[in-house]
Amino acid sequence: MISQQAKIQEAVAFIRTKTGADYPVGIVLGTGLGALVKEIDIDFSLDYSDIPNFPVSTVETHHGKLIFGTLSGKNVVAMQGRFHFYEGYSMHQIVFPIRVMKYLGVKTLGITNACGGLNPAYRKGEIMLIDDHINLLGTNPLIGPNDPEIGSRFPDLCAPYSPRILELAEEVALNQRIKVQRGVYVALSGPCLETRAEYRMLRTLGADVVGMSTVPEVIAAVHQGTEVFGMSIITDECFPDNLKAVSIEEIIEVSNHAEPKMTSIFKAIVANL
Repeated sequence: MISQQAKIQEAVAFIRTKTGADYPVGIVLGTGLGALVKEIDIDFSLDYSDIPNFPVSTVETHHGKLIFGTLSGKNVVAMQGRFHFYEGYSMHQIVFPIRVMKYLGVKTLGITNACGGLNPAYRKGEIMLIDDHINLLGTNPLIGPNDPEIGSRFPDLCAPYSPRILELAEEVALNQRIKVQRGVYVALSGPCLETRAEYRMLRTLGADVVGMSTVPEVIAAVHQGTEVFGMSIITDECFPDNLKAVSIEEIIEVSNHAEPKMTSIFKAIVANL
């Protein structure tokens, strides 16, 4: 059986036939948030299906390309399309691109998602800076043999989202007069949206928003020493006493409407890293 490290190095070796540059900033783009790619001065892109050992996204709204270029004067590598546990991927497959990014020079990972708002002070269309998370996926990408070349067996997640970048993001948002929230993201497996009782439970646990991604990638990034900042677009309001059914089309519409604000903050953060 080929080891995980060997698979990572095979993917990196393939990418290195295309570029020898280092990419200090990695980006993971979530549902309805792929338009940030338009702001990247693209050098080239690779289909996931062409990269050895890379999973291939099965979600219709995720394009499945690894984008290489510059954003705000920084070399970046961006995932246009991510992988989810509900698609049937293992945790190791979900975080595989994050592992590859480490060997492409990524020091800082920016990660975005669409999510449901649990905090009654939040409204759909707003942006939340992720301050912390709760993992309710029922598993963890670090389960299994640990590779000490990548990270410690027992990484500390006391501050998984960079405090310095959180402060920078709040300053950027204030300067741009964009209202942002700051709170806790909880991840469940999906793909169904939660019940009223589940929303009550999640809010009681201390979550401000709920989604189906992000946490595995963040755990893997922290494990390998990559600094992380995360932002969520609140696409629907998950208030159990006034809950209404929502469609994926509505979620994407709200995400697309709010995306320019997130893009503006994201670009400014990258410029100031």
